[in-house]
Amino acid sequence: MLSSDDKQKYMQLAIAQAKEAEKQGEVPIGAVIVDPDGKVIGTGYNRRELDEDATQHAEMIAIKEACKNLGMWRLIDCSLFVTLEPCPMCAGAIINSRIKDVYFGALDPKAGACGSVVDLFTVEKFNHHPHAIRGLYRDQCAQMLKDFFRAIRQKQKEENN
Repeated sequence: MLSSDDKQKYMQLAIAQAKEAEKQGEVPIGAVIVDPDGKVIGTGYNRRELDEDATQHAEMIAIKEACKNLGMWRLIDCSLFVTLEPCPMCAGAIINSRIKDVYFGALDPKAGACGSVVDLFTVEKFNHHPHAIRGLYRDQCAQMLKDFFRAIRQKQKEENN
């Protein structure tokens, strides 16, 4: 079981991944997956623009890396830390990979699939129900996104003048 300090440490690693995304011109979203012993087995950050691929979300990249590192697609008893509430695509991948716990920072009122728009983790007919823990470093994660989009709007405004 992860301690409170562990959870904070892993979310800070996810935030570091988000900052790397921002350096690459991507939306600053980062993810980290840890096994039941607390070993980091997958990391990722948004790469949609870099890879020109709509599926290259931080969670998807981290899940692929974790599966490769474990040599299996089932991530049973693993935990995911992500800076933004997962979207429906990522929530589906989380369910299918059998991740146990999902810790996320900022809520996503436009596409959040862990309670903000819809809660896919509680659909009774699904065979797996991850546990969502919301709000870890919520303000810091939300501020990163606000600052990123504010800078984009400012740049667009300057280019249009």
